[in-house]
Amino acid sequence: MSWQAYVDTSLIGTGTVDKAAIFNSEGTSVWASSPGFTVAPEEIKAIIAAYTDKGDKDGVKAVQSTGFHVHNERFVTTKCEDRSLYGRKGKEGVVIVKTNQAIIVAHYPDTVQIGQIANTVEQLADYLVSVGY
Repeated sequence: MSWQAYVDTSLIGTGTVDKAAIFNSEGTSVWASSPGFTVAPEEIKAIIAAYTDKGDKDGVKAVQSTGFHVHNERFVTTKCEDRSLYGRKGKEGVVIVKTNQAIIVAHYPDTVQIGQIANTVEQLADYLVSVGY
């Protein structure tokens, strides 16, 4: 399956994701994206920094205090773990999951519950890891 097919079928096609992109794990290359959905270089750089941040003396990462930006919108961090970064802006939000070689960025509209999209994106990430990505 092509990277664009993962975006179109495995993410957008589920009805839980309205915009998505897949990057290489360094954030230097966009492998696929939905039309009009762009994550600026400085935005993906900050997302990668969130994954490498070990946190302060209490274990709090900077992204947990400041939030992050995707598609020129600011999101409040609701989850920040080794491979998963979730954020909300009102009732909409983003789920970002890092695999060995890819970063999946998926946006959901205000009509979708976080559990639905989290399941969709985390399952795709699990699959990509299982096939070496």
